[in-house]
Amino acid sequence: MRKLPVVLAAALLFTAGNLFANDYKTADPKKDLAIQISQLLKNNSFVVEEQDLTAKVLFTLNSENEIVVISVDTEDEILERFVKSRLNYQAVELAEAEEGKMYTVPVRITG
Repeated sequence: MRKLPVVLAAALLFTAGNLFANDYKTADPKKDLAIQISQLLKNNSFVVEEQDLTAKVLFTLNSENEIVVISVDTEDEILERFVKSRLNYQAVELAEAEEGKMYTVPVRITG
């Protein structure tokens, strides 16, 4: 009989621990956004000869969760046009999207 309260307390702690652990499994919105952008940029026809092509993309989201590219910081003009054409006004799924918030995402095309 003395073990029953100990078992109940352990079960209560175990259940509470599982409930709290499940609450913290929310997805990282920035990571989700980066994954969606990588999907939009894949299947390209770039031929990288010497080094990787890199860029920093500054963008915001409009009221319809579409990407609006502000700037593409890169040395390669072809990469800049490619990124703008693939990303501009493409809808993304983001749970906690803030209209007008600026995002920066690094882009790298490897050979």
